[in-house]
Amino acid sequence: MSVANKSNKTKVTTHVLQEMKRKGEKIAMLTGYDFSMAKILDEANIDIILVGDSASNVMAGYQTTLPITLNDMIYHASSVMRAVTRALVVVDLPFGTYQGNSKEALNSAIRIMKESGANAVKMEGGREIVESVERIISAGIPVMGHLGLTPQSINKFGTYVVRATDEYEANLLSEDAKILERTGCFCIVLEKIPAKLAKQVTDSLIIPTIGIGAGGGVDGQVLVLHDMLGITQDFSPRFLRRYHNLKEEILGSVQAYIKDVKTRDFPNEREQY
Repeated sequence: MSVANKSNKTKVTTHVLQEMKRKGEKIAMLTGYDFSMAKILDEANIDIILVGDSASNVMAGYQTTLPITLNDMIYHASSVMRAVTRALVVVDLPFGTYQGNSKEALNSAIRIMKESGANAVKMEGGREIVESVERIISAGIPVMGHLGLTPQSINKFGTYVVRATDEYEANLLSEDAKILERTGCFCIVLEKIPAKLAKQVTDSLIIPTIGIGAGGGVDGQVLVLHDMLGITQDFSPRFLRRYHNLKEEILGSVQAYIKDVKTRDFPNEREQY
């Protein structure tokens, strides 16, 4: 029996994640946006389900994560929470809900926690968001950080390139990681940065790191569910491993259904009352 299929329904908490790092056990995280998929992820014993603002792309069809609203995120998070018994559920604070000031950030985080029942929130940024992170954590809400390529800043970066490739930016990122840890973040996502830097940051922290395009030296990995299942086909970065070609299977199934309806093969006598 594979590790993923072993029965282990102990609820994952922020403390469990830190213990996993201490033991050298890798953390597996995937995105989830709806009840049906979240139920499967939880049954598979995924450690963390990230209700990501990537729902803006894969669920709503936008080109960036910027348009998704707080209400949208609460809707998706609530759907996921109704399915989950084991995984830690973390919800992205969407663009425009925490950049203004720490009071706005706290109110946004409280809404997510109260209205969805989620376990934690995730925020993009380093030293510039420390006041907001501190205020949210002081209210009893766990915060996951996110450094490196931060998609909510796409208009500043201009492109989704690898970040922190020069010494100056690498030093800033390393410092930001320590700042977020001191502020109280329980975990940090490192996105699209050199593997060597990601390992150095990981080794310097007590809290776990989760990478996406950050090599194997981090404490865990995350992918967008629709990408790794092969539902989305127009996104193929180097870091993506596709575990299935679900788009073709769904397409074939729908085409078979259409054919059966058109040829009057469906429903047959066994499929009616």
